[in-house]
Parts: sequence; structure tokens; C-alpha cells
Amino acid sequence: MVNKAVKSIFSIVGGAIGISLIYLFYKQTSINPNSHVVSTVILYLGGGLMGASLFYISGAKVLSLLWNIVVHIEGALQKKTSQEILSGSLGLIAGLLIANLISLPILSIPVIGTILSVTANIMLGYLGMSVAMKKKDELSDTLSFLKKGIIKRSTTDSQPKILDTSVIIDGRIADICKTGFVEGPLIIPGFVLRELQHIADSSDALKRNRGRRGLDILNIIQKELEISVEIVDKDFDNIAEVDSKLLKLAEVMNGKVMTNDYNLNKVASFQGVPVLNINELANAVKPVVLPGEEMTVLVVKDGKENGQGIAYLDDGTMIVVDGGRRHMGESISVLVTSILQTPAGRMIFAKPKLEIERAG
Repeated sequence: MVNKAVKSIFSIVGGAIGISLIYLFYKQTSINPNSHVVSTVILYLGGGLMGASLFYISGAKVLSLLWNIVVHIEGALQKKTSQEILSGSLGLIAGLLIANLISLPILSIPVIGTILSVTANIMLGYLGMSVAMKKKDELSDTLSFLKKGIIKRSTTDSQPKILDTSVIIDGRIADICKTGFVEGPLIIPGFVLRELQHIADSSDALKRNRGRRGLDILNIIQKELEISVEIVDKDFDNIAEVDSKLLKLAEVMNGKVMTNDYNLNKVASFQGVPVLNINELANAVKPVVLPGEEMTVLVVKDGKENGQGIAYLDDGTMIVVDGGRRHMGESISVLVTSILQTPAGRMIFAKPKLEIERAG
């Protein structure tokens, strides 16, 4: 059934070609077809029938030839890997694009212009496909490198860091930016800037100093550091709290909130908003202290429990010295007994080395 349908299509095409050839014959000669109507009709019918007959007879052979070509191509492609097929396709497209660009001036050449254009398409298309398949590994590495670069840029560019009031007043963000560990853009929301100005204008001396320190830190970040800083004056009138506005802005901008506020950190985690907590970073880079390790500390005050003394490391880590009250104001050697990690930071418990040696 399919074979008959194909032959019928070939016959129609052949008849149309035969009639077209007769029309071209009349057009190229001085014979007027209207003066010999009967002869003209006979010629058109003869041309159409001859073309239809030839195409009908040759249709089966042409169809068989095309089918064999398709089967051969399918078998060849099945032996190739998907990487080779993709590389070959890209090379073929590149070759055909170059060939068509070259063919633009060539087509204007009489007679041979079309032949040269077809030849250029065949040769450059094959050349592009052949070279791309042979260089498939290098092409794959190049595409992989470009893909990683695009992902890296999109990841960096699509994750702005939104600063909250506490992290600006804290001031450590400026030092972290100096190290180059934080990449911009840093976003300063307009409502955070207004809150800082309000704190800086407070009648309370402590609050006023904190607010002015925050504004000074912003000036340092904006003028002295090589990092992109943007002030985004986008507000949410239906939201009253600054922290809630920060989280909403982070969702809208697809960014991360930078803070050292423990409660904001918890709320952001609950809402699925990414957070960069300065305190967590500080805890992560503190020197590792293990039980049994010896250190020298200065006992500066009493502890909560009877007989305890309190000392501090250079990074601010609290050390609770059991029996350290009697050594108040003295630098003593202690041995670490245990370490307690809390959300607010790390506490180290220790005992004076001399007391341990005496007990031993």
C-alpha cells in the first residue's frame, strides 16, 4: 500500500516536470502555442504522460535506493557514540554556515555559480563534520569548561549578600571583605540604612555610638574596598519589622542574608532563606583545642560556681577554670578537660595543671 502511494506521488511529480519542460520549450522558441491548439494540447499531454511514466517506473528503484541509504546511515550512526554524533552535528552545522556565507558572492556567477555553491556546501559540511568528530574530546572539554564558567558566574551573580543592621554595626564584615573571601555584590537595603541613621541620632550615648560606627563601616566598605556595593531602596510597606523585610528582600533578589543575629538566623533557616552568619564563621576559624591540651591563661574574674575562675583566649573564647578563683589576676598553666559548643559560641573547661599533678 505504501509502495503504491509512493509510486503515485512520483508519477504526479514526473507529470508536473514533463508539463513544465513543454512550457519551457514554448517559452524558449518563437512558436505561438495558441496558433496550434491541438498540437499544444497533445504535446502537454504527451510530456505529462511521459514524465509520469518514467517516474512511475523508476519510482521503485529510487525508493529502494533511498531506503538503502537510510538503512546505511542508521547503521553507521548506531556504531557511533552520542558524543561523536553531537560533535559531528555541530561540525556539520558550522561547515554549512561557512559554506553559505562563501556562496553569497559565488551565486552571482553565471552558469557555474550554483554548481560551485552546491560543491562548497558538500565539501565544507563534510569537512566540518569530519574534523569535529576527530576532535570530539577537545570539543567536549571546551564545552564543559564553558558550562562550568557560566554556572560559576550565574551562581556568583545571582547570590547577592544582603547586610542587616547588626552585621554592619559589628564591623567584622569590613575585615572579611578585605581578605577577599566574600564576593559582591553587597546589598545595603534602604530600610537598614534608615535604621542606622535613626540609631546614630539616638539620645542614648551607647546607641548613638553604635549607629555612627555602623555608618563608618559602610563608608569603609563602599570607598576603601574593591567590592561592589549597592544601595537598594526597595521597601515593603505591608511588613513592619526590619528583619522580616530583610528576609522578604532576600527571597525577591534570590540572595543571602549576612547577619550575626542568632534569632534572625533561626527564622531565616525556618523560612528557607540562605544565611551567612558572621559568628558561625568566627567559630569555624577559631584554633582547635583538644581535651588534655595545655595552655597559659590569665584568670580575670570569678565564675558562677564556687571556686571557678574565668579567663579568655585572644579570640574571645571563654575558659572556665575549675579552682581558678584563688589564682585571680595570675597567669597560670591549665589543662583542658572538656569543650562545650553552643549556638552563641564555644566554652572551654579547664583545671590548673599544678592541682592535677598534685592529685595525680
